[in-house]
Amino acid sequence: MSSFRIDGVEVEDTFAEAFPMAGTRILITAATKEWALTAAQVATGFASSIIMSPAEAGIERFVEPNKTPDGRPGILIHIYHRTVPELKFQVLARLGQCILTCPTTAAFDGLPETKRKMHIGGAIGKFGDGFEVVETLYNRKMVRIPVMQGWFLVEDTLGTVKAVAGGNIIVMGEDEKSTLEGAMKAVEAIRTKAKKVVMPFPGGIVRSGSKVGSMKYPKLPATTNHLFCPAIKDKVPDSKVPPGVNSILEIVINGLNAEAVKIAQGIGILAAAKVKGVKKITAVNFGGKLGPYKINNKDAVEAAKKILGE
Repeated sequence: MSSFRIDGVEVEDTFAEAFPMAGTRILITAATKEWALTAAQVATGFASSIIMSPAEAGIERFVEPNKTPDGRPGILIHIYHRTVPELKFQVLARLGQCILTCPTTAAFDGLPETKRKMHIGGAIGKFGDGFEVVETLYNRKMVRIPVMQGWFLVEDTLGTVKAVAGGNIIVMGEDEKSTLEGAMKAVEAIRTKAKKVVMPFPGGIVRSGSKVGSMKYPKLPATTNHLFCPAIKDKVPDSKVPPGVNSILEIVINGLNAEAVKIAQGIGILAAAKVKGVKKITAVNFGGKLGPYKINNKDAVEAAKKILGE
Protein backbone atom coordinates (compact mmCIF):
# COMPACT_ATOMS: atom_id res chain seq x y z
CA MET A 1 0.00 0.00 0.00
CA SER A 2 1.41 3.40 -0.99
CA SER A 3 1.57 6.27 1.45
CA PHE A 4 2.46 9.95 1.78
CA ARG A 5 3.77 12.03 4.67
CA ILE A 6 2.43 14.95 6.70
CA ASP A 7 4.79 16.56 9.21
CA GLY A 8 6.92 13.42 8.98
CA VAL A 9 4.03 11.08 9.82
CA GLU A 10 3.17 8.31 7.37
CA VAL A 11 -0.41 8.51 6.05
CA GLU A 12 -1.57 5.43 4.21
CA ASP A 13 -3.07 6.17 0.80
CA THR A 14 -6.24 4.19 1.41
CA PHE A 15 -9.90 4.96 1.99
CA ALA A 16 -12.53 4.89 4.71
CA GLU A 17 -15.53 2.84 3.70
CA ALA A 18 -18.73 4.69 4.61
CA PHE A 19 -22.38 3.82 4.15
CA PRO A 20 -25.72 5.62 3.64
CA MET A 21 -28.01 6.45 6.54
CA ALA A 22 -31.12 8.57 6.98
CA GLY A 23 -30.12 11.64 8.97
CA THR A 24 -31.68 14.68 10.57
CA ARG A 25 -30.39 17.81 12.27
CA ILE A 26 -32.15 19.45 15.21
CA LEU A 27 -31.46 22.89 16.63
CA ILE A 28 -32.04 22.95 20.38
CA THR A 29 -32.32 26.38 21.98
CA ALA A 30 -32.63 27.26 25.65
CA ALA A 31 -32.40 30.14 28.10
CA THR A 32 -28.68 29.47 28.50
CA LYS A 33 -25.98 27.65 26.57
CA GLU A 34 -25.64 25.25 29.51
CA TRP A 35 -29.27 24.11 29.32
CA ALA A 36 -29.12 23.75 25.54
CA LEU A 37 -25.98 21.63 25.92
CA THR A 38 -27.57 19.54 28.66
CA ALA A 39 -30.52 18.69 26.42
CA ALA A 40 -28.19 17.98 23.50
CA GLN A 41 -26.01 15.64 25.54
CA VAL A 42 -28.95 13.66 26.88
CA ALA A 43 -30.71 13.51 23.50
CA THR A 44 -27.60 12.08 21.82
CA GLY A 45 -26.85 9.53 24.53
CA PHE A 46 -26.46 5.77 23.89
CA ALA A 47 -26.05 6.43 20.18
CA SER A 48 -22.46 5.55 19.29
CA SER A 49 -22.99 2.74 16.78
CA ILE A 50 -25.99 1.21 15.09
CA ILE A 51 -24.39 -2.18 15.74
CA MET A 52 -26.02 -2.20 19.19
CA SER A 53 -27.23 1.33 19.95
CA PRO A 54 -30.80 2.29 18.94
CA ALA A 55 -29.43 5.12 16.76
CA GLU A 56 -26.28 7.05 15.98
CA ALA A 57 -26.19 10.65 17.17
CA GLY A 58 -23.89 13.45 18.22
CA ILE A 59 -23.43 17.16 18.80
CA GLU A 60 -22.32 19.26 15.84
CA ARG A 61 -21.69 22.72 17.29
CA PHE A 62 -22.88 25.71 19.29
CA VAL A 63 -25.01 28.35 17.53
CA GLU A 64 -24.86 31.97 18.65
CA PRO A 65 -28.15 33.58 19.80
CA ASN A 66 -28.17 36.00 16.85
CA LYS A 67 -28.33 33.01 14.48
CA THR A 68 -31.22 31.06 16.09
CA PRO A 69 -34.93 31.61 15.35
CA ASP A 70 -35.81 32.65 18.91
CA GLY A 71 -32.64 34.63 19.67
CA ARG A 72 -31.42 32.23 22.35
CA PRO A 73 -28.27 30.08 22.59
CA GLY A 74 -28.48 26.93 20.49
CA ILE A 75 -26.84 23.56 19.95
CA LEU A 76 -27.10 21.57 16.71
CA ILE A 77 -27.40 17.80 17.02
CA HIS A 78 -27.64 15.01 14.44
CA ILE A 79 -29.53 11.72 14.67
CA TYR A 80 -29.00 8.87 12.18
CA HIS A 81 -30.68 5.55 11.41
CA ARG A 82 -30.91 3.01 8.59
CA THR A 83 -34.35 4.13 7.35
CA VAL A 84 -36.57 7.19 7.72
CA PRO A 85 -39.28 5.33 9.72
CA GLU A 86 -36.65 4.04 12.18
CA LEU A 87 -35.12 7.50 12.34
CA LYS A 88 -38.50 9.11 13.04
CA PHE A 89 -39.13 6.75 15.96
CA GLN A 90 -35.79 7.67 17.52
CA VAL A 91 -36.37 11.38 16.94
CA LEU A 92 -39.77 11.21 18.64
CA ALA A 93 -38.36 9.26 21.58
CA ARG A 94 -35.37 11.56 22.10
CA LEU A 95 -37.38 14.74 21.59
CA GLY A 96 -40.07 13.60 23.99
CA GLN A 97 -37.86 12.13 26.68
CA CYS A 98 -34.75 14.31 26.52
CA ILE A 99 -35.56 17.73 25.04
CA LEU A 100 -39.17 18.35 26.05
CA THR A 101 -38.26 17.38 29.62
CA CYS A 102 -35.27 19.71 29.86
CA PRO A 103 -35.90 23.16 31.40
CA THR A 104 -36.37 26.13 29.00
CA THR A 105 -35.69 24.25 25.73
CA ALA A 106 -37.26 24.55 22.29
CA ALA A 107 -36.57 22.47 19.18
CA PHE A 108 -36.29 23.67 15.58
CA ASP A 109 -35.61 22.09 12.20
CA GLY A 110 -31.85 22.22 11.60
CA LEU A 111 -32.37 21.51 7.87
CA PRO A 112 -35.02 24.10 6.96
CA GLU A 113 -34.12 24.11 3.26
CA THR A 114 -34.46 20.33 2.88
CA LYS A 115 -37.53 19.24 0.92
CA ARG A 116 -38.07 15.87 2.58
CA LYS A 117 -39.66 16.32 6.00
CA MET A 118 -40.68 14.14 8.92
CA HIS A 119 -43.93 15.22 10.57
CA ILE A 120 -43.22 15.04 14.28
CA GLY A 121 -45.04 17.98 15.85
CA GLY A 122 -48.44 16.29 15.85
CA ALA A 123 -47.12 13.21 17.62
CA ILE A 124 -45.12 15.14 20.21
CA GLY A 125 -48.04 17.55 20.59
CA LYS A 126 -50.29 14.79 21.92
CA PHE A 127 -48.37 15.08 25.18
CA GLY A 128 -50.36 18.30 25.59
CA ASP A 129 -53.49 16.14 25.96
CA GLY A 130 -55.61 18.42 23.80
CA PHE A 131 -54.24 21.68 25.21
CA GLU A 132 -51.50 21.90 22.56
CA VAL A 133 -51.65 24.74 20.02
CA VAL A 134 -50.37 24.91 16.44
CA GLU A 135 -49.28 28.39 15.38
CA THR A 136 -46.80 30.28 13.23
CA LEU A 137 -43.85 31.67 15.15
CA TYR A 138 -40.46 32.83 13.82
CA ASN A 139 -41.88 32.22 10.31
CA ARG A 140 -42.15 28.52 11.14
CA LYS A 141 -45.06 26.21 11.91
CA MET A 142 -44.65 25.44 15.59
CA VAL A 143 -46.46 23.26 18.10
CA ARG A 144 -46.83 24.81 21.55
CA ILE A 145 -47.19 22.23 24.33
CA PRO A 146 -48.13 23.14 27.91
CA VAL A 147 -45.65 21.92 30.53
CA MET A 148 -45.30 22.69 34.22
CA GLN A 149 -42.61 25.30 33.63
CA GLY A 150 -44.64 27.06 30.93
CA TRP A 151 -44.59 26.06 27.25
CA PHE A 152 -42.45 23.76 25.12
CA LEU A 153 -42.10 24.80 21.48
CA VAL A 154 -41.22 22.29 18.75
CA GLU A 155 -41.23 22.79 15.00
CA ASP A 156 -43.90 20.74 13.26
CA THR A 157 -41.54 19.12 10.75
CA LEU A 158 -37.86 18.19 10.65
CA GLY A 159 -35.81 17.81 7.48
CA THR A 160 -34.18 14.51 6.64
CA VAL A 161 -31.42 13.70 4.16
CA LYS A 162 -29.60 10.71 2.75
CA ALA A 163 -26.60 11.06 5.01
CA VAL A 164 -23.23 9.30 5.23
CA ALA A 165 -21.93 7.34 8.22
CA GLY A 166 -18.67 5.56 8.92
CA GLY A 167 -16.01 7.94 7.70
CA ASN A 168 -12.99 7.17 9.85
CA ILE A 169 -9.42 7.92 10.84
CA ILE A 170 -7.05 5.42 12.46
CA VAL A 171 -4.36 7.01 14.63
CA MET A 172 -1.36 4.80 15.47
CA GLY A 173 1.11 5.85 18.14
CA GLU A 174 4.17 4.67 20.00
CA ASP A 175 2.27 4.60 23.30
CA GLU A 176 -1.15 5.20 24.81
CA LYS A 177 -0.46 8.82 25.75
CA SER A 178 0.71 10.04 22.34
CA THR A 179 -2.02 8.12 20.51
CA LEU A 180 -4.74 9.58 22.72
CA GLU A 181 -3.30 13.07 22.30
CA GLY A 182 -3.26 12.65 18.54
CA ALA A 183 -6.86 11.44 18.46
CA MET A 184 -7.98 14.24 20.79
CA LYS A 185 -6.30 16.88 18.63
CA ALA A 186 -8.07 15.44 15.58
CA VAL A 187 -11.45 15.54 17.35
CA GLU A 188 -10.87 19.11 18.52
CA ALA A 189 -9.94 20.24 15.01
CA ILE A 190 -12.98 18.58 13.46
CA ARG A 191 -15.31 20.09 16.05
CA THR A 192 -13.99 23.60 15.56
CA LYS A 193 -13.24 23.65 11.83
CA ALA A 194 -15.64 21.19 10.16
CA LYS A 195 -19.38 21.61 9.56
CA LYS A 196 -22.36 19.28 9.12
CA VAL A 197 -20.61 16.34 10.84
CA VAL A 198 -20.66 14.62 14.22
CA MET A 199 -18.45 12.03 15.90
CA PRO A 200 -20.87 9.72 17.74
CA PHE A 201 -18.49 7.77 19.98
CA PRO A 202 -17.45 8.82 23.53
CA GLY A 203 -15.44 12.03 23.25
CA GLY A 204 -15.42 11.40 19.50
CA ILE A 205 -12.98 8.50 19.91
CA VAL A 206 -13.30 4.71 19.55
CA ARG A 207 -10.92 2.45 21.45
CA SER A 208 -12.65 -0.71 20.20
CA GLY A 209 -12.74 -0.51 16.43
CA SER A 210 -14.79 -3.32 14.89
CA LYS A 211 -14.88 -5.40 11.74
CA VAL A 212 -17.85 -6.79 9.85
CA GLY A 213 -18.91 -10.19 11.22
CA SER A 214 -16.87 -12.73 13.14
CA MET A 215 -14.36 -15.47 12.39
CA LYS A 216 -15.58 -17.61 15.30
CA TYR A 217 -19.13 -16.51 16.21
CA PRO A 218 -21.23 -16.49 13.00
CA LYS A 219 -24.29 -14.83 14.54
CA LEU A 220 -22.44 -11.67 15.55
CA PRO A 221 -22.74 -8.70 13.16
CA ALA A 222 -19.41 -7.22 14.31
CA THR A 223 -16.40 -8.10 16.43
CA THR A 224 -13.09 -6.53 17.41
CA ASN A 225 -10.92 -5.52 14.49
CA HIS A 226 -8.14 -7.94 15.44
CA LEU A 227 -5.91 -6.69 12.62
CA PHE A 228 -5.48 -3.39 14.49
CA CYS A 229 -5.09 -4.70 18.05
CA PRO A 230 -1.47 -4.19 19.21
CA ALA A 231 -1.88 -6.52 22.22
CA ILE A 232 -2.35 -9.57 19.97
CA LYS A 233 -0.19 -8.63 16.99
CA ASP A 234 2.10 -11.57 17.66
CA LYS A 235 -0.91 -13.91 17.40
CA VAL A 236 -2.30 -12.44 14.16
CA PRO A 237 -0.32 -13.48 11.06
CA ASP A 238 -1.74 -10.67 8.91
CA SER A 239 -1.66 -7.99 11.63
CA LYS A 240 -1.73 -4.39 10.38
CA VAL A 241 0.04 -3.03 13.46
CA PRO A 242 3.40 -1.59 12.32
CA PRO A 243 6.61 -2.04 14.32
CA GLY A 244 6.90 0.50 17.12
CA VAL A 245 3.14 1.03 17.38
CA ASN A 246 1.66 0.05 20.73
CA SER A 247 -1.67 1.88 20.79
CA ILE A 248 -4.33 2.59 18.16
CA LEU A 249 -7.49 4.71 18.29
CA GLU A 250 -10.22 5.36 15.74
CA ILE A 251 -12.36 8.41 15.03
CA VAL A 252 -15.69 7.71 13.31
CA ILE A 253 -17.37 10.55 11.40
CA ASN A 254 -21.01 10.84 10.34
CA GLY A 255 -22.17 13.70 8.15
CA LEU A 256 -25.10 15.16 6.28
CA ASN A 257 -23.29 14.49 2.99
CA ALA A 258 -20.16 12.75 1.72
CA GLU A 259 -18.27 15.99 1.06
CA ALA A 260 -18.68 17.10 4.67
CA VAL A 261 -17.33 13.76 5.90
CA LYS A 262 -14.38 13.94 3.49
CA ILE A 263 -13.38 17.43 4.66
CA ALA A 264 -13.70 16.44 8.32
CA GLN A 265 -11.59 13.34 7.74
CA GLY A 266 -8.85 15.47 6.18
CA ILE A 267 -8.97 18.04 8.98
CA GLY A 268 -8.56 15.25 11.52
CA ILE A 269 -5.61 13.70 9.69
CA LEU A 270 -3.79 17.03 9.49
CA ALA A 271 -4.28 17.66 13.22
CA ALA A 272 -3.27 14.19 14.39
CA ALA A 273 -0.09 14.26 12.31
CA LYS A 274 1.24 17.21 14.29
CA VAL A 275 1.44 15.24 17.55
CA LYS A 276 4.79 13.82 18.61
CA GLY A 277 4.66 10.04 19.00
CA VAL A 278 2.03 9.48 16.31
CA LYS A 279 3.67 7.03 13.91
CA LYS A 280 1.07 6.38 11.24
CA ILE A 281 -2.45 7.38 10.19
CA THR A 282 -4.72 5.24 8.06
CA ALA A 283 -8.41 4.36 7.57
CA VAL A 284 -10.48 1.20 7.71
CA ASN A 285 -12.38 -0.41 4.86
CA PHE A 286 -13.89 -3.83 4.28
CA GLY A 287 -13.68 -4.31 0.56
CA GLY A 288 -17.19 -3.04 -0.10
CA LYS A 289 -18.93 -5.20 2.52
CA LEU A 290 -19.96 -2.20 4.60
CA GLY A 291 -20.95 0.58 2.20
CA PRO A 292 -20.55 2.26 -1.21
CA TYR A 293 -18.73 5.45 -0.17
CA LYS A 294 -14.93 5.44 -0.53
CA ILE A 295 -13.42 8.46 1.25
CA ASN A 296 -9.76 8.53 0.26
CA ASN A 297 -7.23 9.90 2.74
CA LYS A 298 -5.24 11.87 0.16
CA ASP A 299 -8.39 13.42 -1.33
CA ALA A 300 -9.62 14.24 2.17
CA VAL A 301 -6.41 16.01 3.09
CA GLU A 302 -6.45 18.06 -0.12
CA ALA A 303 -10.10 19.03 0.45
CA ALA A 304 -9.32 20.03 4.05
CA LYS A 305 -6.33 22.15 3.00
CA LYS A 306 -8.56 24.14 0.64
CA ILE A 307 -11.06 24.80 3.41
CA LEU A 308 -8.33 25.72 5.87
CA GLY A 309 -6.46 27.84 3.35
CA GLU A 310 -3.25 25.83 3.64
